[in-house]
Amino acid sequence: MRVLVVYAHPVETSFCAALHRCVVSTLADGGNAVDDCDLYAEGFDPVLSRAERIGYHDVPGNRAAVAAHVERLIAAEALVLVFPVWNFGFPAILKGWFDRVFLPGVSFVMRDGKVVPNLFHLKRIVAVTTYGGSRLRAILAGDPPRRIVMRVLRATAPRARIRHHALYDMSRADQARRSAFLERTRMLMETIR
Repeated sequence: MRVLVVYAHPVETSFCAALHRCVVSTLADGGNAVDDCDLYAEGFDPVLSRAERIGYHDVPGNRAAVAAHVERLIAAEALVLVFPVWNFGFPAILKGWFDRVFLPGVSFVMRDGKVVPNLFHLKRIVAVTTYGGSRLRAILAGDPPRRIVMRVLRATAPRARIRHHALYDMSRADQARRSAFLERTRMLMETIR
């Protein structure tokens, strides 16, 4: 399977970086064609410019500024997101990737003023993430990252099986808990074929 891995963490020694390495190596070992998109390493600019916003609905011209990222998304059969949750949301660089790449004509199309999904080629979407706080704190805050993965991404890729795989309470996770989560992540990636 062709898998686009989108990774969003700036620190190479972080636990999120270990998750990223686990995801990429397990997918590759499983015979998948992995397109590893490290947003920080690639210097992705998350800022939606004035010109991009003005031309947002101009299909296909709206792709020009991020054409390479759009092509990578379109080529994928699976999308795996690896990121930490900061302030109950995505890191800004990942939020900017969604803002700039999930465009009209890419992730959805407009028909008679209605949004219609367009990522029918995606068979799997998996979010691998960590939260500093507990699951209860995330629930009390509405757990926006989980909702976006499970509801909004589903609305763009209705045929995809979607999974939100999270380690909550990372701030208090000891080595045993982190190791167990890494192992569960490896096992999850083995199911993507």
